[in-house]
Amino acid sequence: MTYTGCLIAVSDIKKSKYFYEEVMEQKVKFETYDKYPVVTFGEFSLQQGYEGLVGKKLNPKAQPDNFQLYFIVDDLDRWAAKIKSVNGIELLHDIIEYSYGQRGMRFYDFDKYIVEVAERLDITAKRLYSQGFTVEQIAERFDMSDLEFVQQLLDAKEAKY
Repeated sequence: MTYTGCLIAVSDIKKSKYFYEEVMEQKVKFETYDKYPVVTFGEFSLQQGYEGLVGKKLNPKAQPDNFQLYFIVDDLDRWAAKIKSVNGIELLHDIIEYSYGQRGMRFYDFDKYIVEVAERLDITAKRLYSQGFTVEQIAERFDMSDLEFVQQLLDAKEAKY
């Protein structure tokens, strides 16, 4: 079995595509606008008319608050400014720094799914290091014992975390 991503049932495929393609700068991999339109961005897809596809009346919540899409970025401040400039986006919270040092923000997309945008973990490690934290102190802050992993974050040009 291979996991290929998640599908998000949306109310307006064109509006949702605009949000994830233009605002969130995701690249469309596939799209079809037949009876049940789908737009796929790689790791996740959007679909309109999901109830019709499964053939059953569903009871979706207007604001689920139990599902989140998570994105990492190089420049969180730039992204925060961009998100705040888009009409119709409701912030769940502005940029905060979590106890382990990473900074992030959360907001709702147009269908009221939670979206988090956070700085890459290597950027967090480098920021803490520039503030005078040692590798050991960063590992402690991250609540991990793997000093080699922290050093890899500090040495990374780009990380996936």
